[in-house]
Amino acid sequence: MKKILIVDWLEKYGGAERVLTVLNKQFDFDKCFTLINIMSNSDLNRVFNGKKIKIIESNLRLVRSGFRYLFFLFPFFISRFKSDDTNALIISSSFSVAKGFKKRSNQTHICYYQARNQRYIWDRENIYFSWWQKTLLAPLLFLLRKIDIKHSGRPDYIIANSLFIKDWIKKNYNIESSVIYPPVDTKLFKFQKNKQDYFITTARLEPYKRVDLLVKAFNKTGDILYVVGDGSMKKRLRKTAKQNIKFFDFLEPKEVMELVSKAKAFVHAGIEDFGIAPVEAQSCGTPVIAYNLGGLSETVIDGKTGILFNFQTTDAILDALKRFNKTKFNLRKISKHAEQFSEERFAQNFQNFIDLKIKK
Repeated sequence: MKKILIVDWLEKYGGAERVLTVLNKQFDFDKCFTLINIMSNSDLNRVFNGKKIKIIESNLRLVRSGFRYLFFLFPFFISRFKSDDTNALIISSSFSVAKGFKKRSNQTHICYYQARNQRYIWDRENIYFSWWQKTLLAPLLFLLRKIDIKHSGRPDYIIANSLFIKDWIKKNYNIESSVIYPPVDTKLFKFQKNKQDYFITTARLEPYKRVDLLVKAFNKTGDILYVVGDGSMKKRLRKTAKQNIKFFDFLEPKEVMELVSKAKAFVHAGIEDFGIAPVEAQSCGTPVIAYNLGGLSETVIDGKTGILFNFQTTDAILDALKRFNKTKFNLRKISKHAEQFSEERFAQNFQNFIDLKIKK
């Protein structure tokens, strides 16, 4: 049986790409369809474990890094892909439009939702578009939502990466799904009992991650905060941050692990669909201070493996930091808690799901 991977796009190596690495180890894909591949060779090697896999791209490859400006064409290009392999197993990793791949009648399509799909067209909080842009784009966004709902029915089976995403799929598409939590490299992110006097966050520095709230909070406390990541917000955040906040450019996974494992706490203010980085922190025995919505409300136990705050505000973060300073944590138990999200458990759960569905 041929095994085919469908990915929205291949650009940078992050949490979703770590899932792809584990999936490829498990299923050893024969080919990959993606809207565009602008990923570095080193990151491609990480995703496909050094295998030279056939990657089929859409015509969006002609615009390279500017492809996001053509977001309204994503559904069209994903629908243009075809695979003539009979009895093929198709696994799509979707945070945008990958679920819309058109399979043939003798193929089985299983879609793993890595996130709320096409958040930019479902956005109700003006994170991606300002109110006037949304007003101007209203007819287009309405059409894209209609297409997105139609495409959601193309996979034979849907797996959500959290209960939060399962509920989102039901609300927006009226489709039932199963839940398999993403994999965390608990072997790399090892327990470290000796913590140092700094907090840390690792994230793509984009508006929806709300790192701006962390910068404002730590500007007030004066505590040391390490910010690891890159993105469109980096220059702006650096301008507003005081000297107690240090930004790191690209780091290797082992360097990230070293910083996360020795931090007194991992902080996060965004809404995560699952949130692999906070679980990696817990694997090291590092408590997590996070917003109590989305995947982190499922992976962080308030008062035991971290501190959860209920509002996306600077004041809520400051109150959470005060609670953190008054709480004693069992670091070994925090690390033990993260073991349920191991790569081995993810791979086994995914394989069991596929075996069951193919038998049907």
